[in-house]
Amino acid sequence: MLMQGVELVVIGFEAAGVLVMLVGFTVATARFLAHPGRFNSHAAYIAYRHRMGRSLLLGLDFLIAGDIIKTITVPEGLTSIAVLAAIVLIRTFLSMTLHLEVEGRWPWQSPPDSEREDD
Repeated sequence: MLMQGVELVVIGFEAAGVLVMLVGFTVATARFLAHPGRFNSHAAYIAYRHRMGRSLLLGLDFLIAGDIIKTITVPEGLTSIAVLAAIVLIRTFLSMTLHLEVEGRWPWQSPPDSEREDD
């Protein structure tokens, strides 16, 4: 009974990750297409890439959370755990490189003074 609940939670996280990506891609594309002069504007293209990247990052975070819950709670063999660990490592690496691409800095680096929020 508990394992079925955990499986539902994992499926929920995975579905949320896919949904976040789909909605984010749709909104980013709609905003790009609504921008006047979009095909001649470098700024519109950069904004579009940033929105797409943020959607992908947030969706990947949900997928990684589902993988972590599955790894911790579902009793499986060593092979399955190794496969899940490899998936988490690949997704984490992808998230970090996407963060670098979108934000222009590694996740552990503090933002430049111009991007910091006033305290």
